[in-house]
Amino acid sequence: MLNYNSAIPEEISIQDLQMKEINPIMKLIVRGKKREFFSAIGKSLNILLPTKANTSTQNNRLTALWLSYDEWMIFSNERMNENSNDYEIEKLLQNNISKINLGAVTDVTDQFVMINLKGNKIYDLFRSGSPFNFNHFQEEKGGVTQTILGKIDVIIHNQDKNTANLFVRRTFSQHLFSWMKDAASRL
Repeated sequence: MLNYNSAIPEEISIQDLQMKEINPIMKLIVRGKKREFFSAIGKSLNILLPTKANTSTQNNRLTALWLSYDEWMIFSNERMNENSNDYEIEKLLQNNISKINLGAVTDVTDQFVMINLKGNKIYDLFRSGSPFNFNHFQEEKGGVTQTILGKIDVIIHNQDKNTANLFVRRTFSQHLFSWMKDAASRL
């Protein structure tokens, strides 16, 4: 049995902005370039990896975020079992990708914290601490960007107009959440 500790134990609701950690969510980084790699991912997971920069794809169970021309983050759309870190999808990809040298699969479930944000003030919050121009991005459903927020590296996934997922390294998650709480109170 795992001893799972939430990185951010509280949920925040300030004005028209809600922020909370979603856990446990399986997160994998996959890397590869060969056509066979893309085919193996598609057949194994029933999802096509996005090939256009800063986009995402999803099916009922999984979402894939484009991070670079040969790197994607795949995460589960639903919470996983807290008592196990043994993921069927990771095993499947290890067998169909890594073991036959088509690419690499790395479990980053414990490395990244996923914070879900909802409300009309999401992009006002992001603008207050990021140099990235969110004007076009906020209208782009499924858009993905890697940027700095409050001097911390983050990955932002625009799920919909008023819903976004933010991925941050666990070691910086409490600091970032504290910064977002403070910044949101001033919006």
